[in-house]
Amino acid sequence: MKNNESLFHAFRHSCLGRLIIFAGMLAVLAVIAYFTCPTEEKMRAEMDDNIRQCIEERDSVSADWTETVVKNTRYMFTHADSVLTHPEDLHVFYEYNTLAFDDYSLFTTMHIHNSFYIEGKLCAIGIFGLVIPTVDFNEFLLREGPMFKEYKRPAVNYDSDSEEFFGDNPDLGGVFEYNE
Repeated sequence: MKNNESLFHAFRHSCLGRLIIFAGMLAVLAVIAYFTCPTEEKMRAEMDDNIRQCIEERDSVSADWTETVVKNTRYMFTHADSVLTHPEDLHVFYEYNTLAFDDYSLFTTMHIHNSFYIEGKLCAIGIFGLVIPTVDFNEFLLREGPMFKEYKRPAVNYDSDSEEFFGDNPDLGGVFEYNE
């Protein structure tokens, strides 16, 4: 240590000093994050607004993940219209989807659960008083129904006017001989 250097200057330039200063800065950020962590009510209100905006723009085509990031960034600072074009869609959303809130002291998360994402998919992160959405319209379940209608129905002869069955399936257990 040189004679003209102060003790703080030497501490600041030492490895231990830099480590302690960095740890102090992280502690201050952790305290700020703890006291500004969004509550469950705020997360649900913001996600309701973000979901409404996402439903309003459902007709737009997403090119790639960057467009989704830009939309979600815009959702953070804007609000949905007070009147939805299709107000029944929000009711249907809450019929088939549920939002689960998790509090981790320094930040909060919200997951969407539906038939596609039974274990849940992250749809929002709350930190420093902000709710950062990660929603995409393709994650929502707005309709439920059978994937295949009348799945076990036997084959029908559609060439005739009546619905006559083709008959029984042949027994495929035997040996087949082909005549030429």
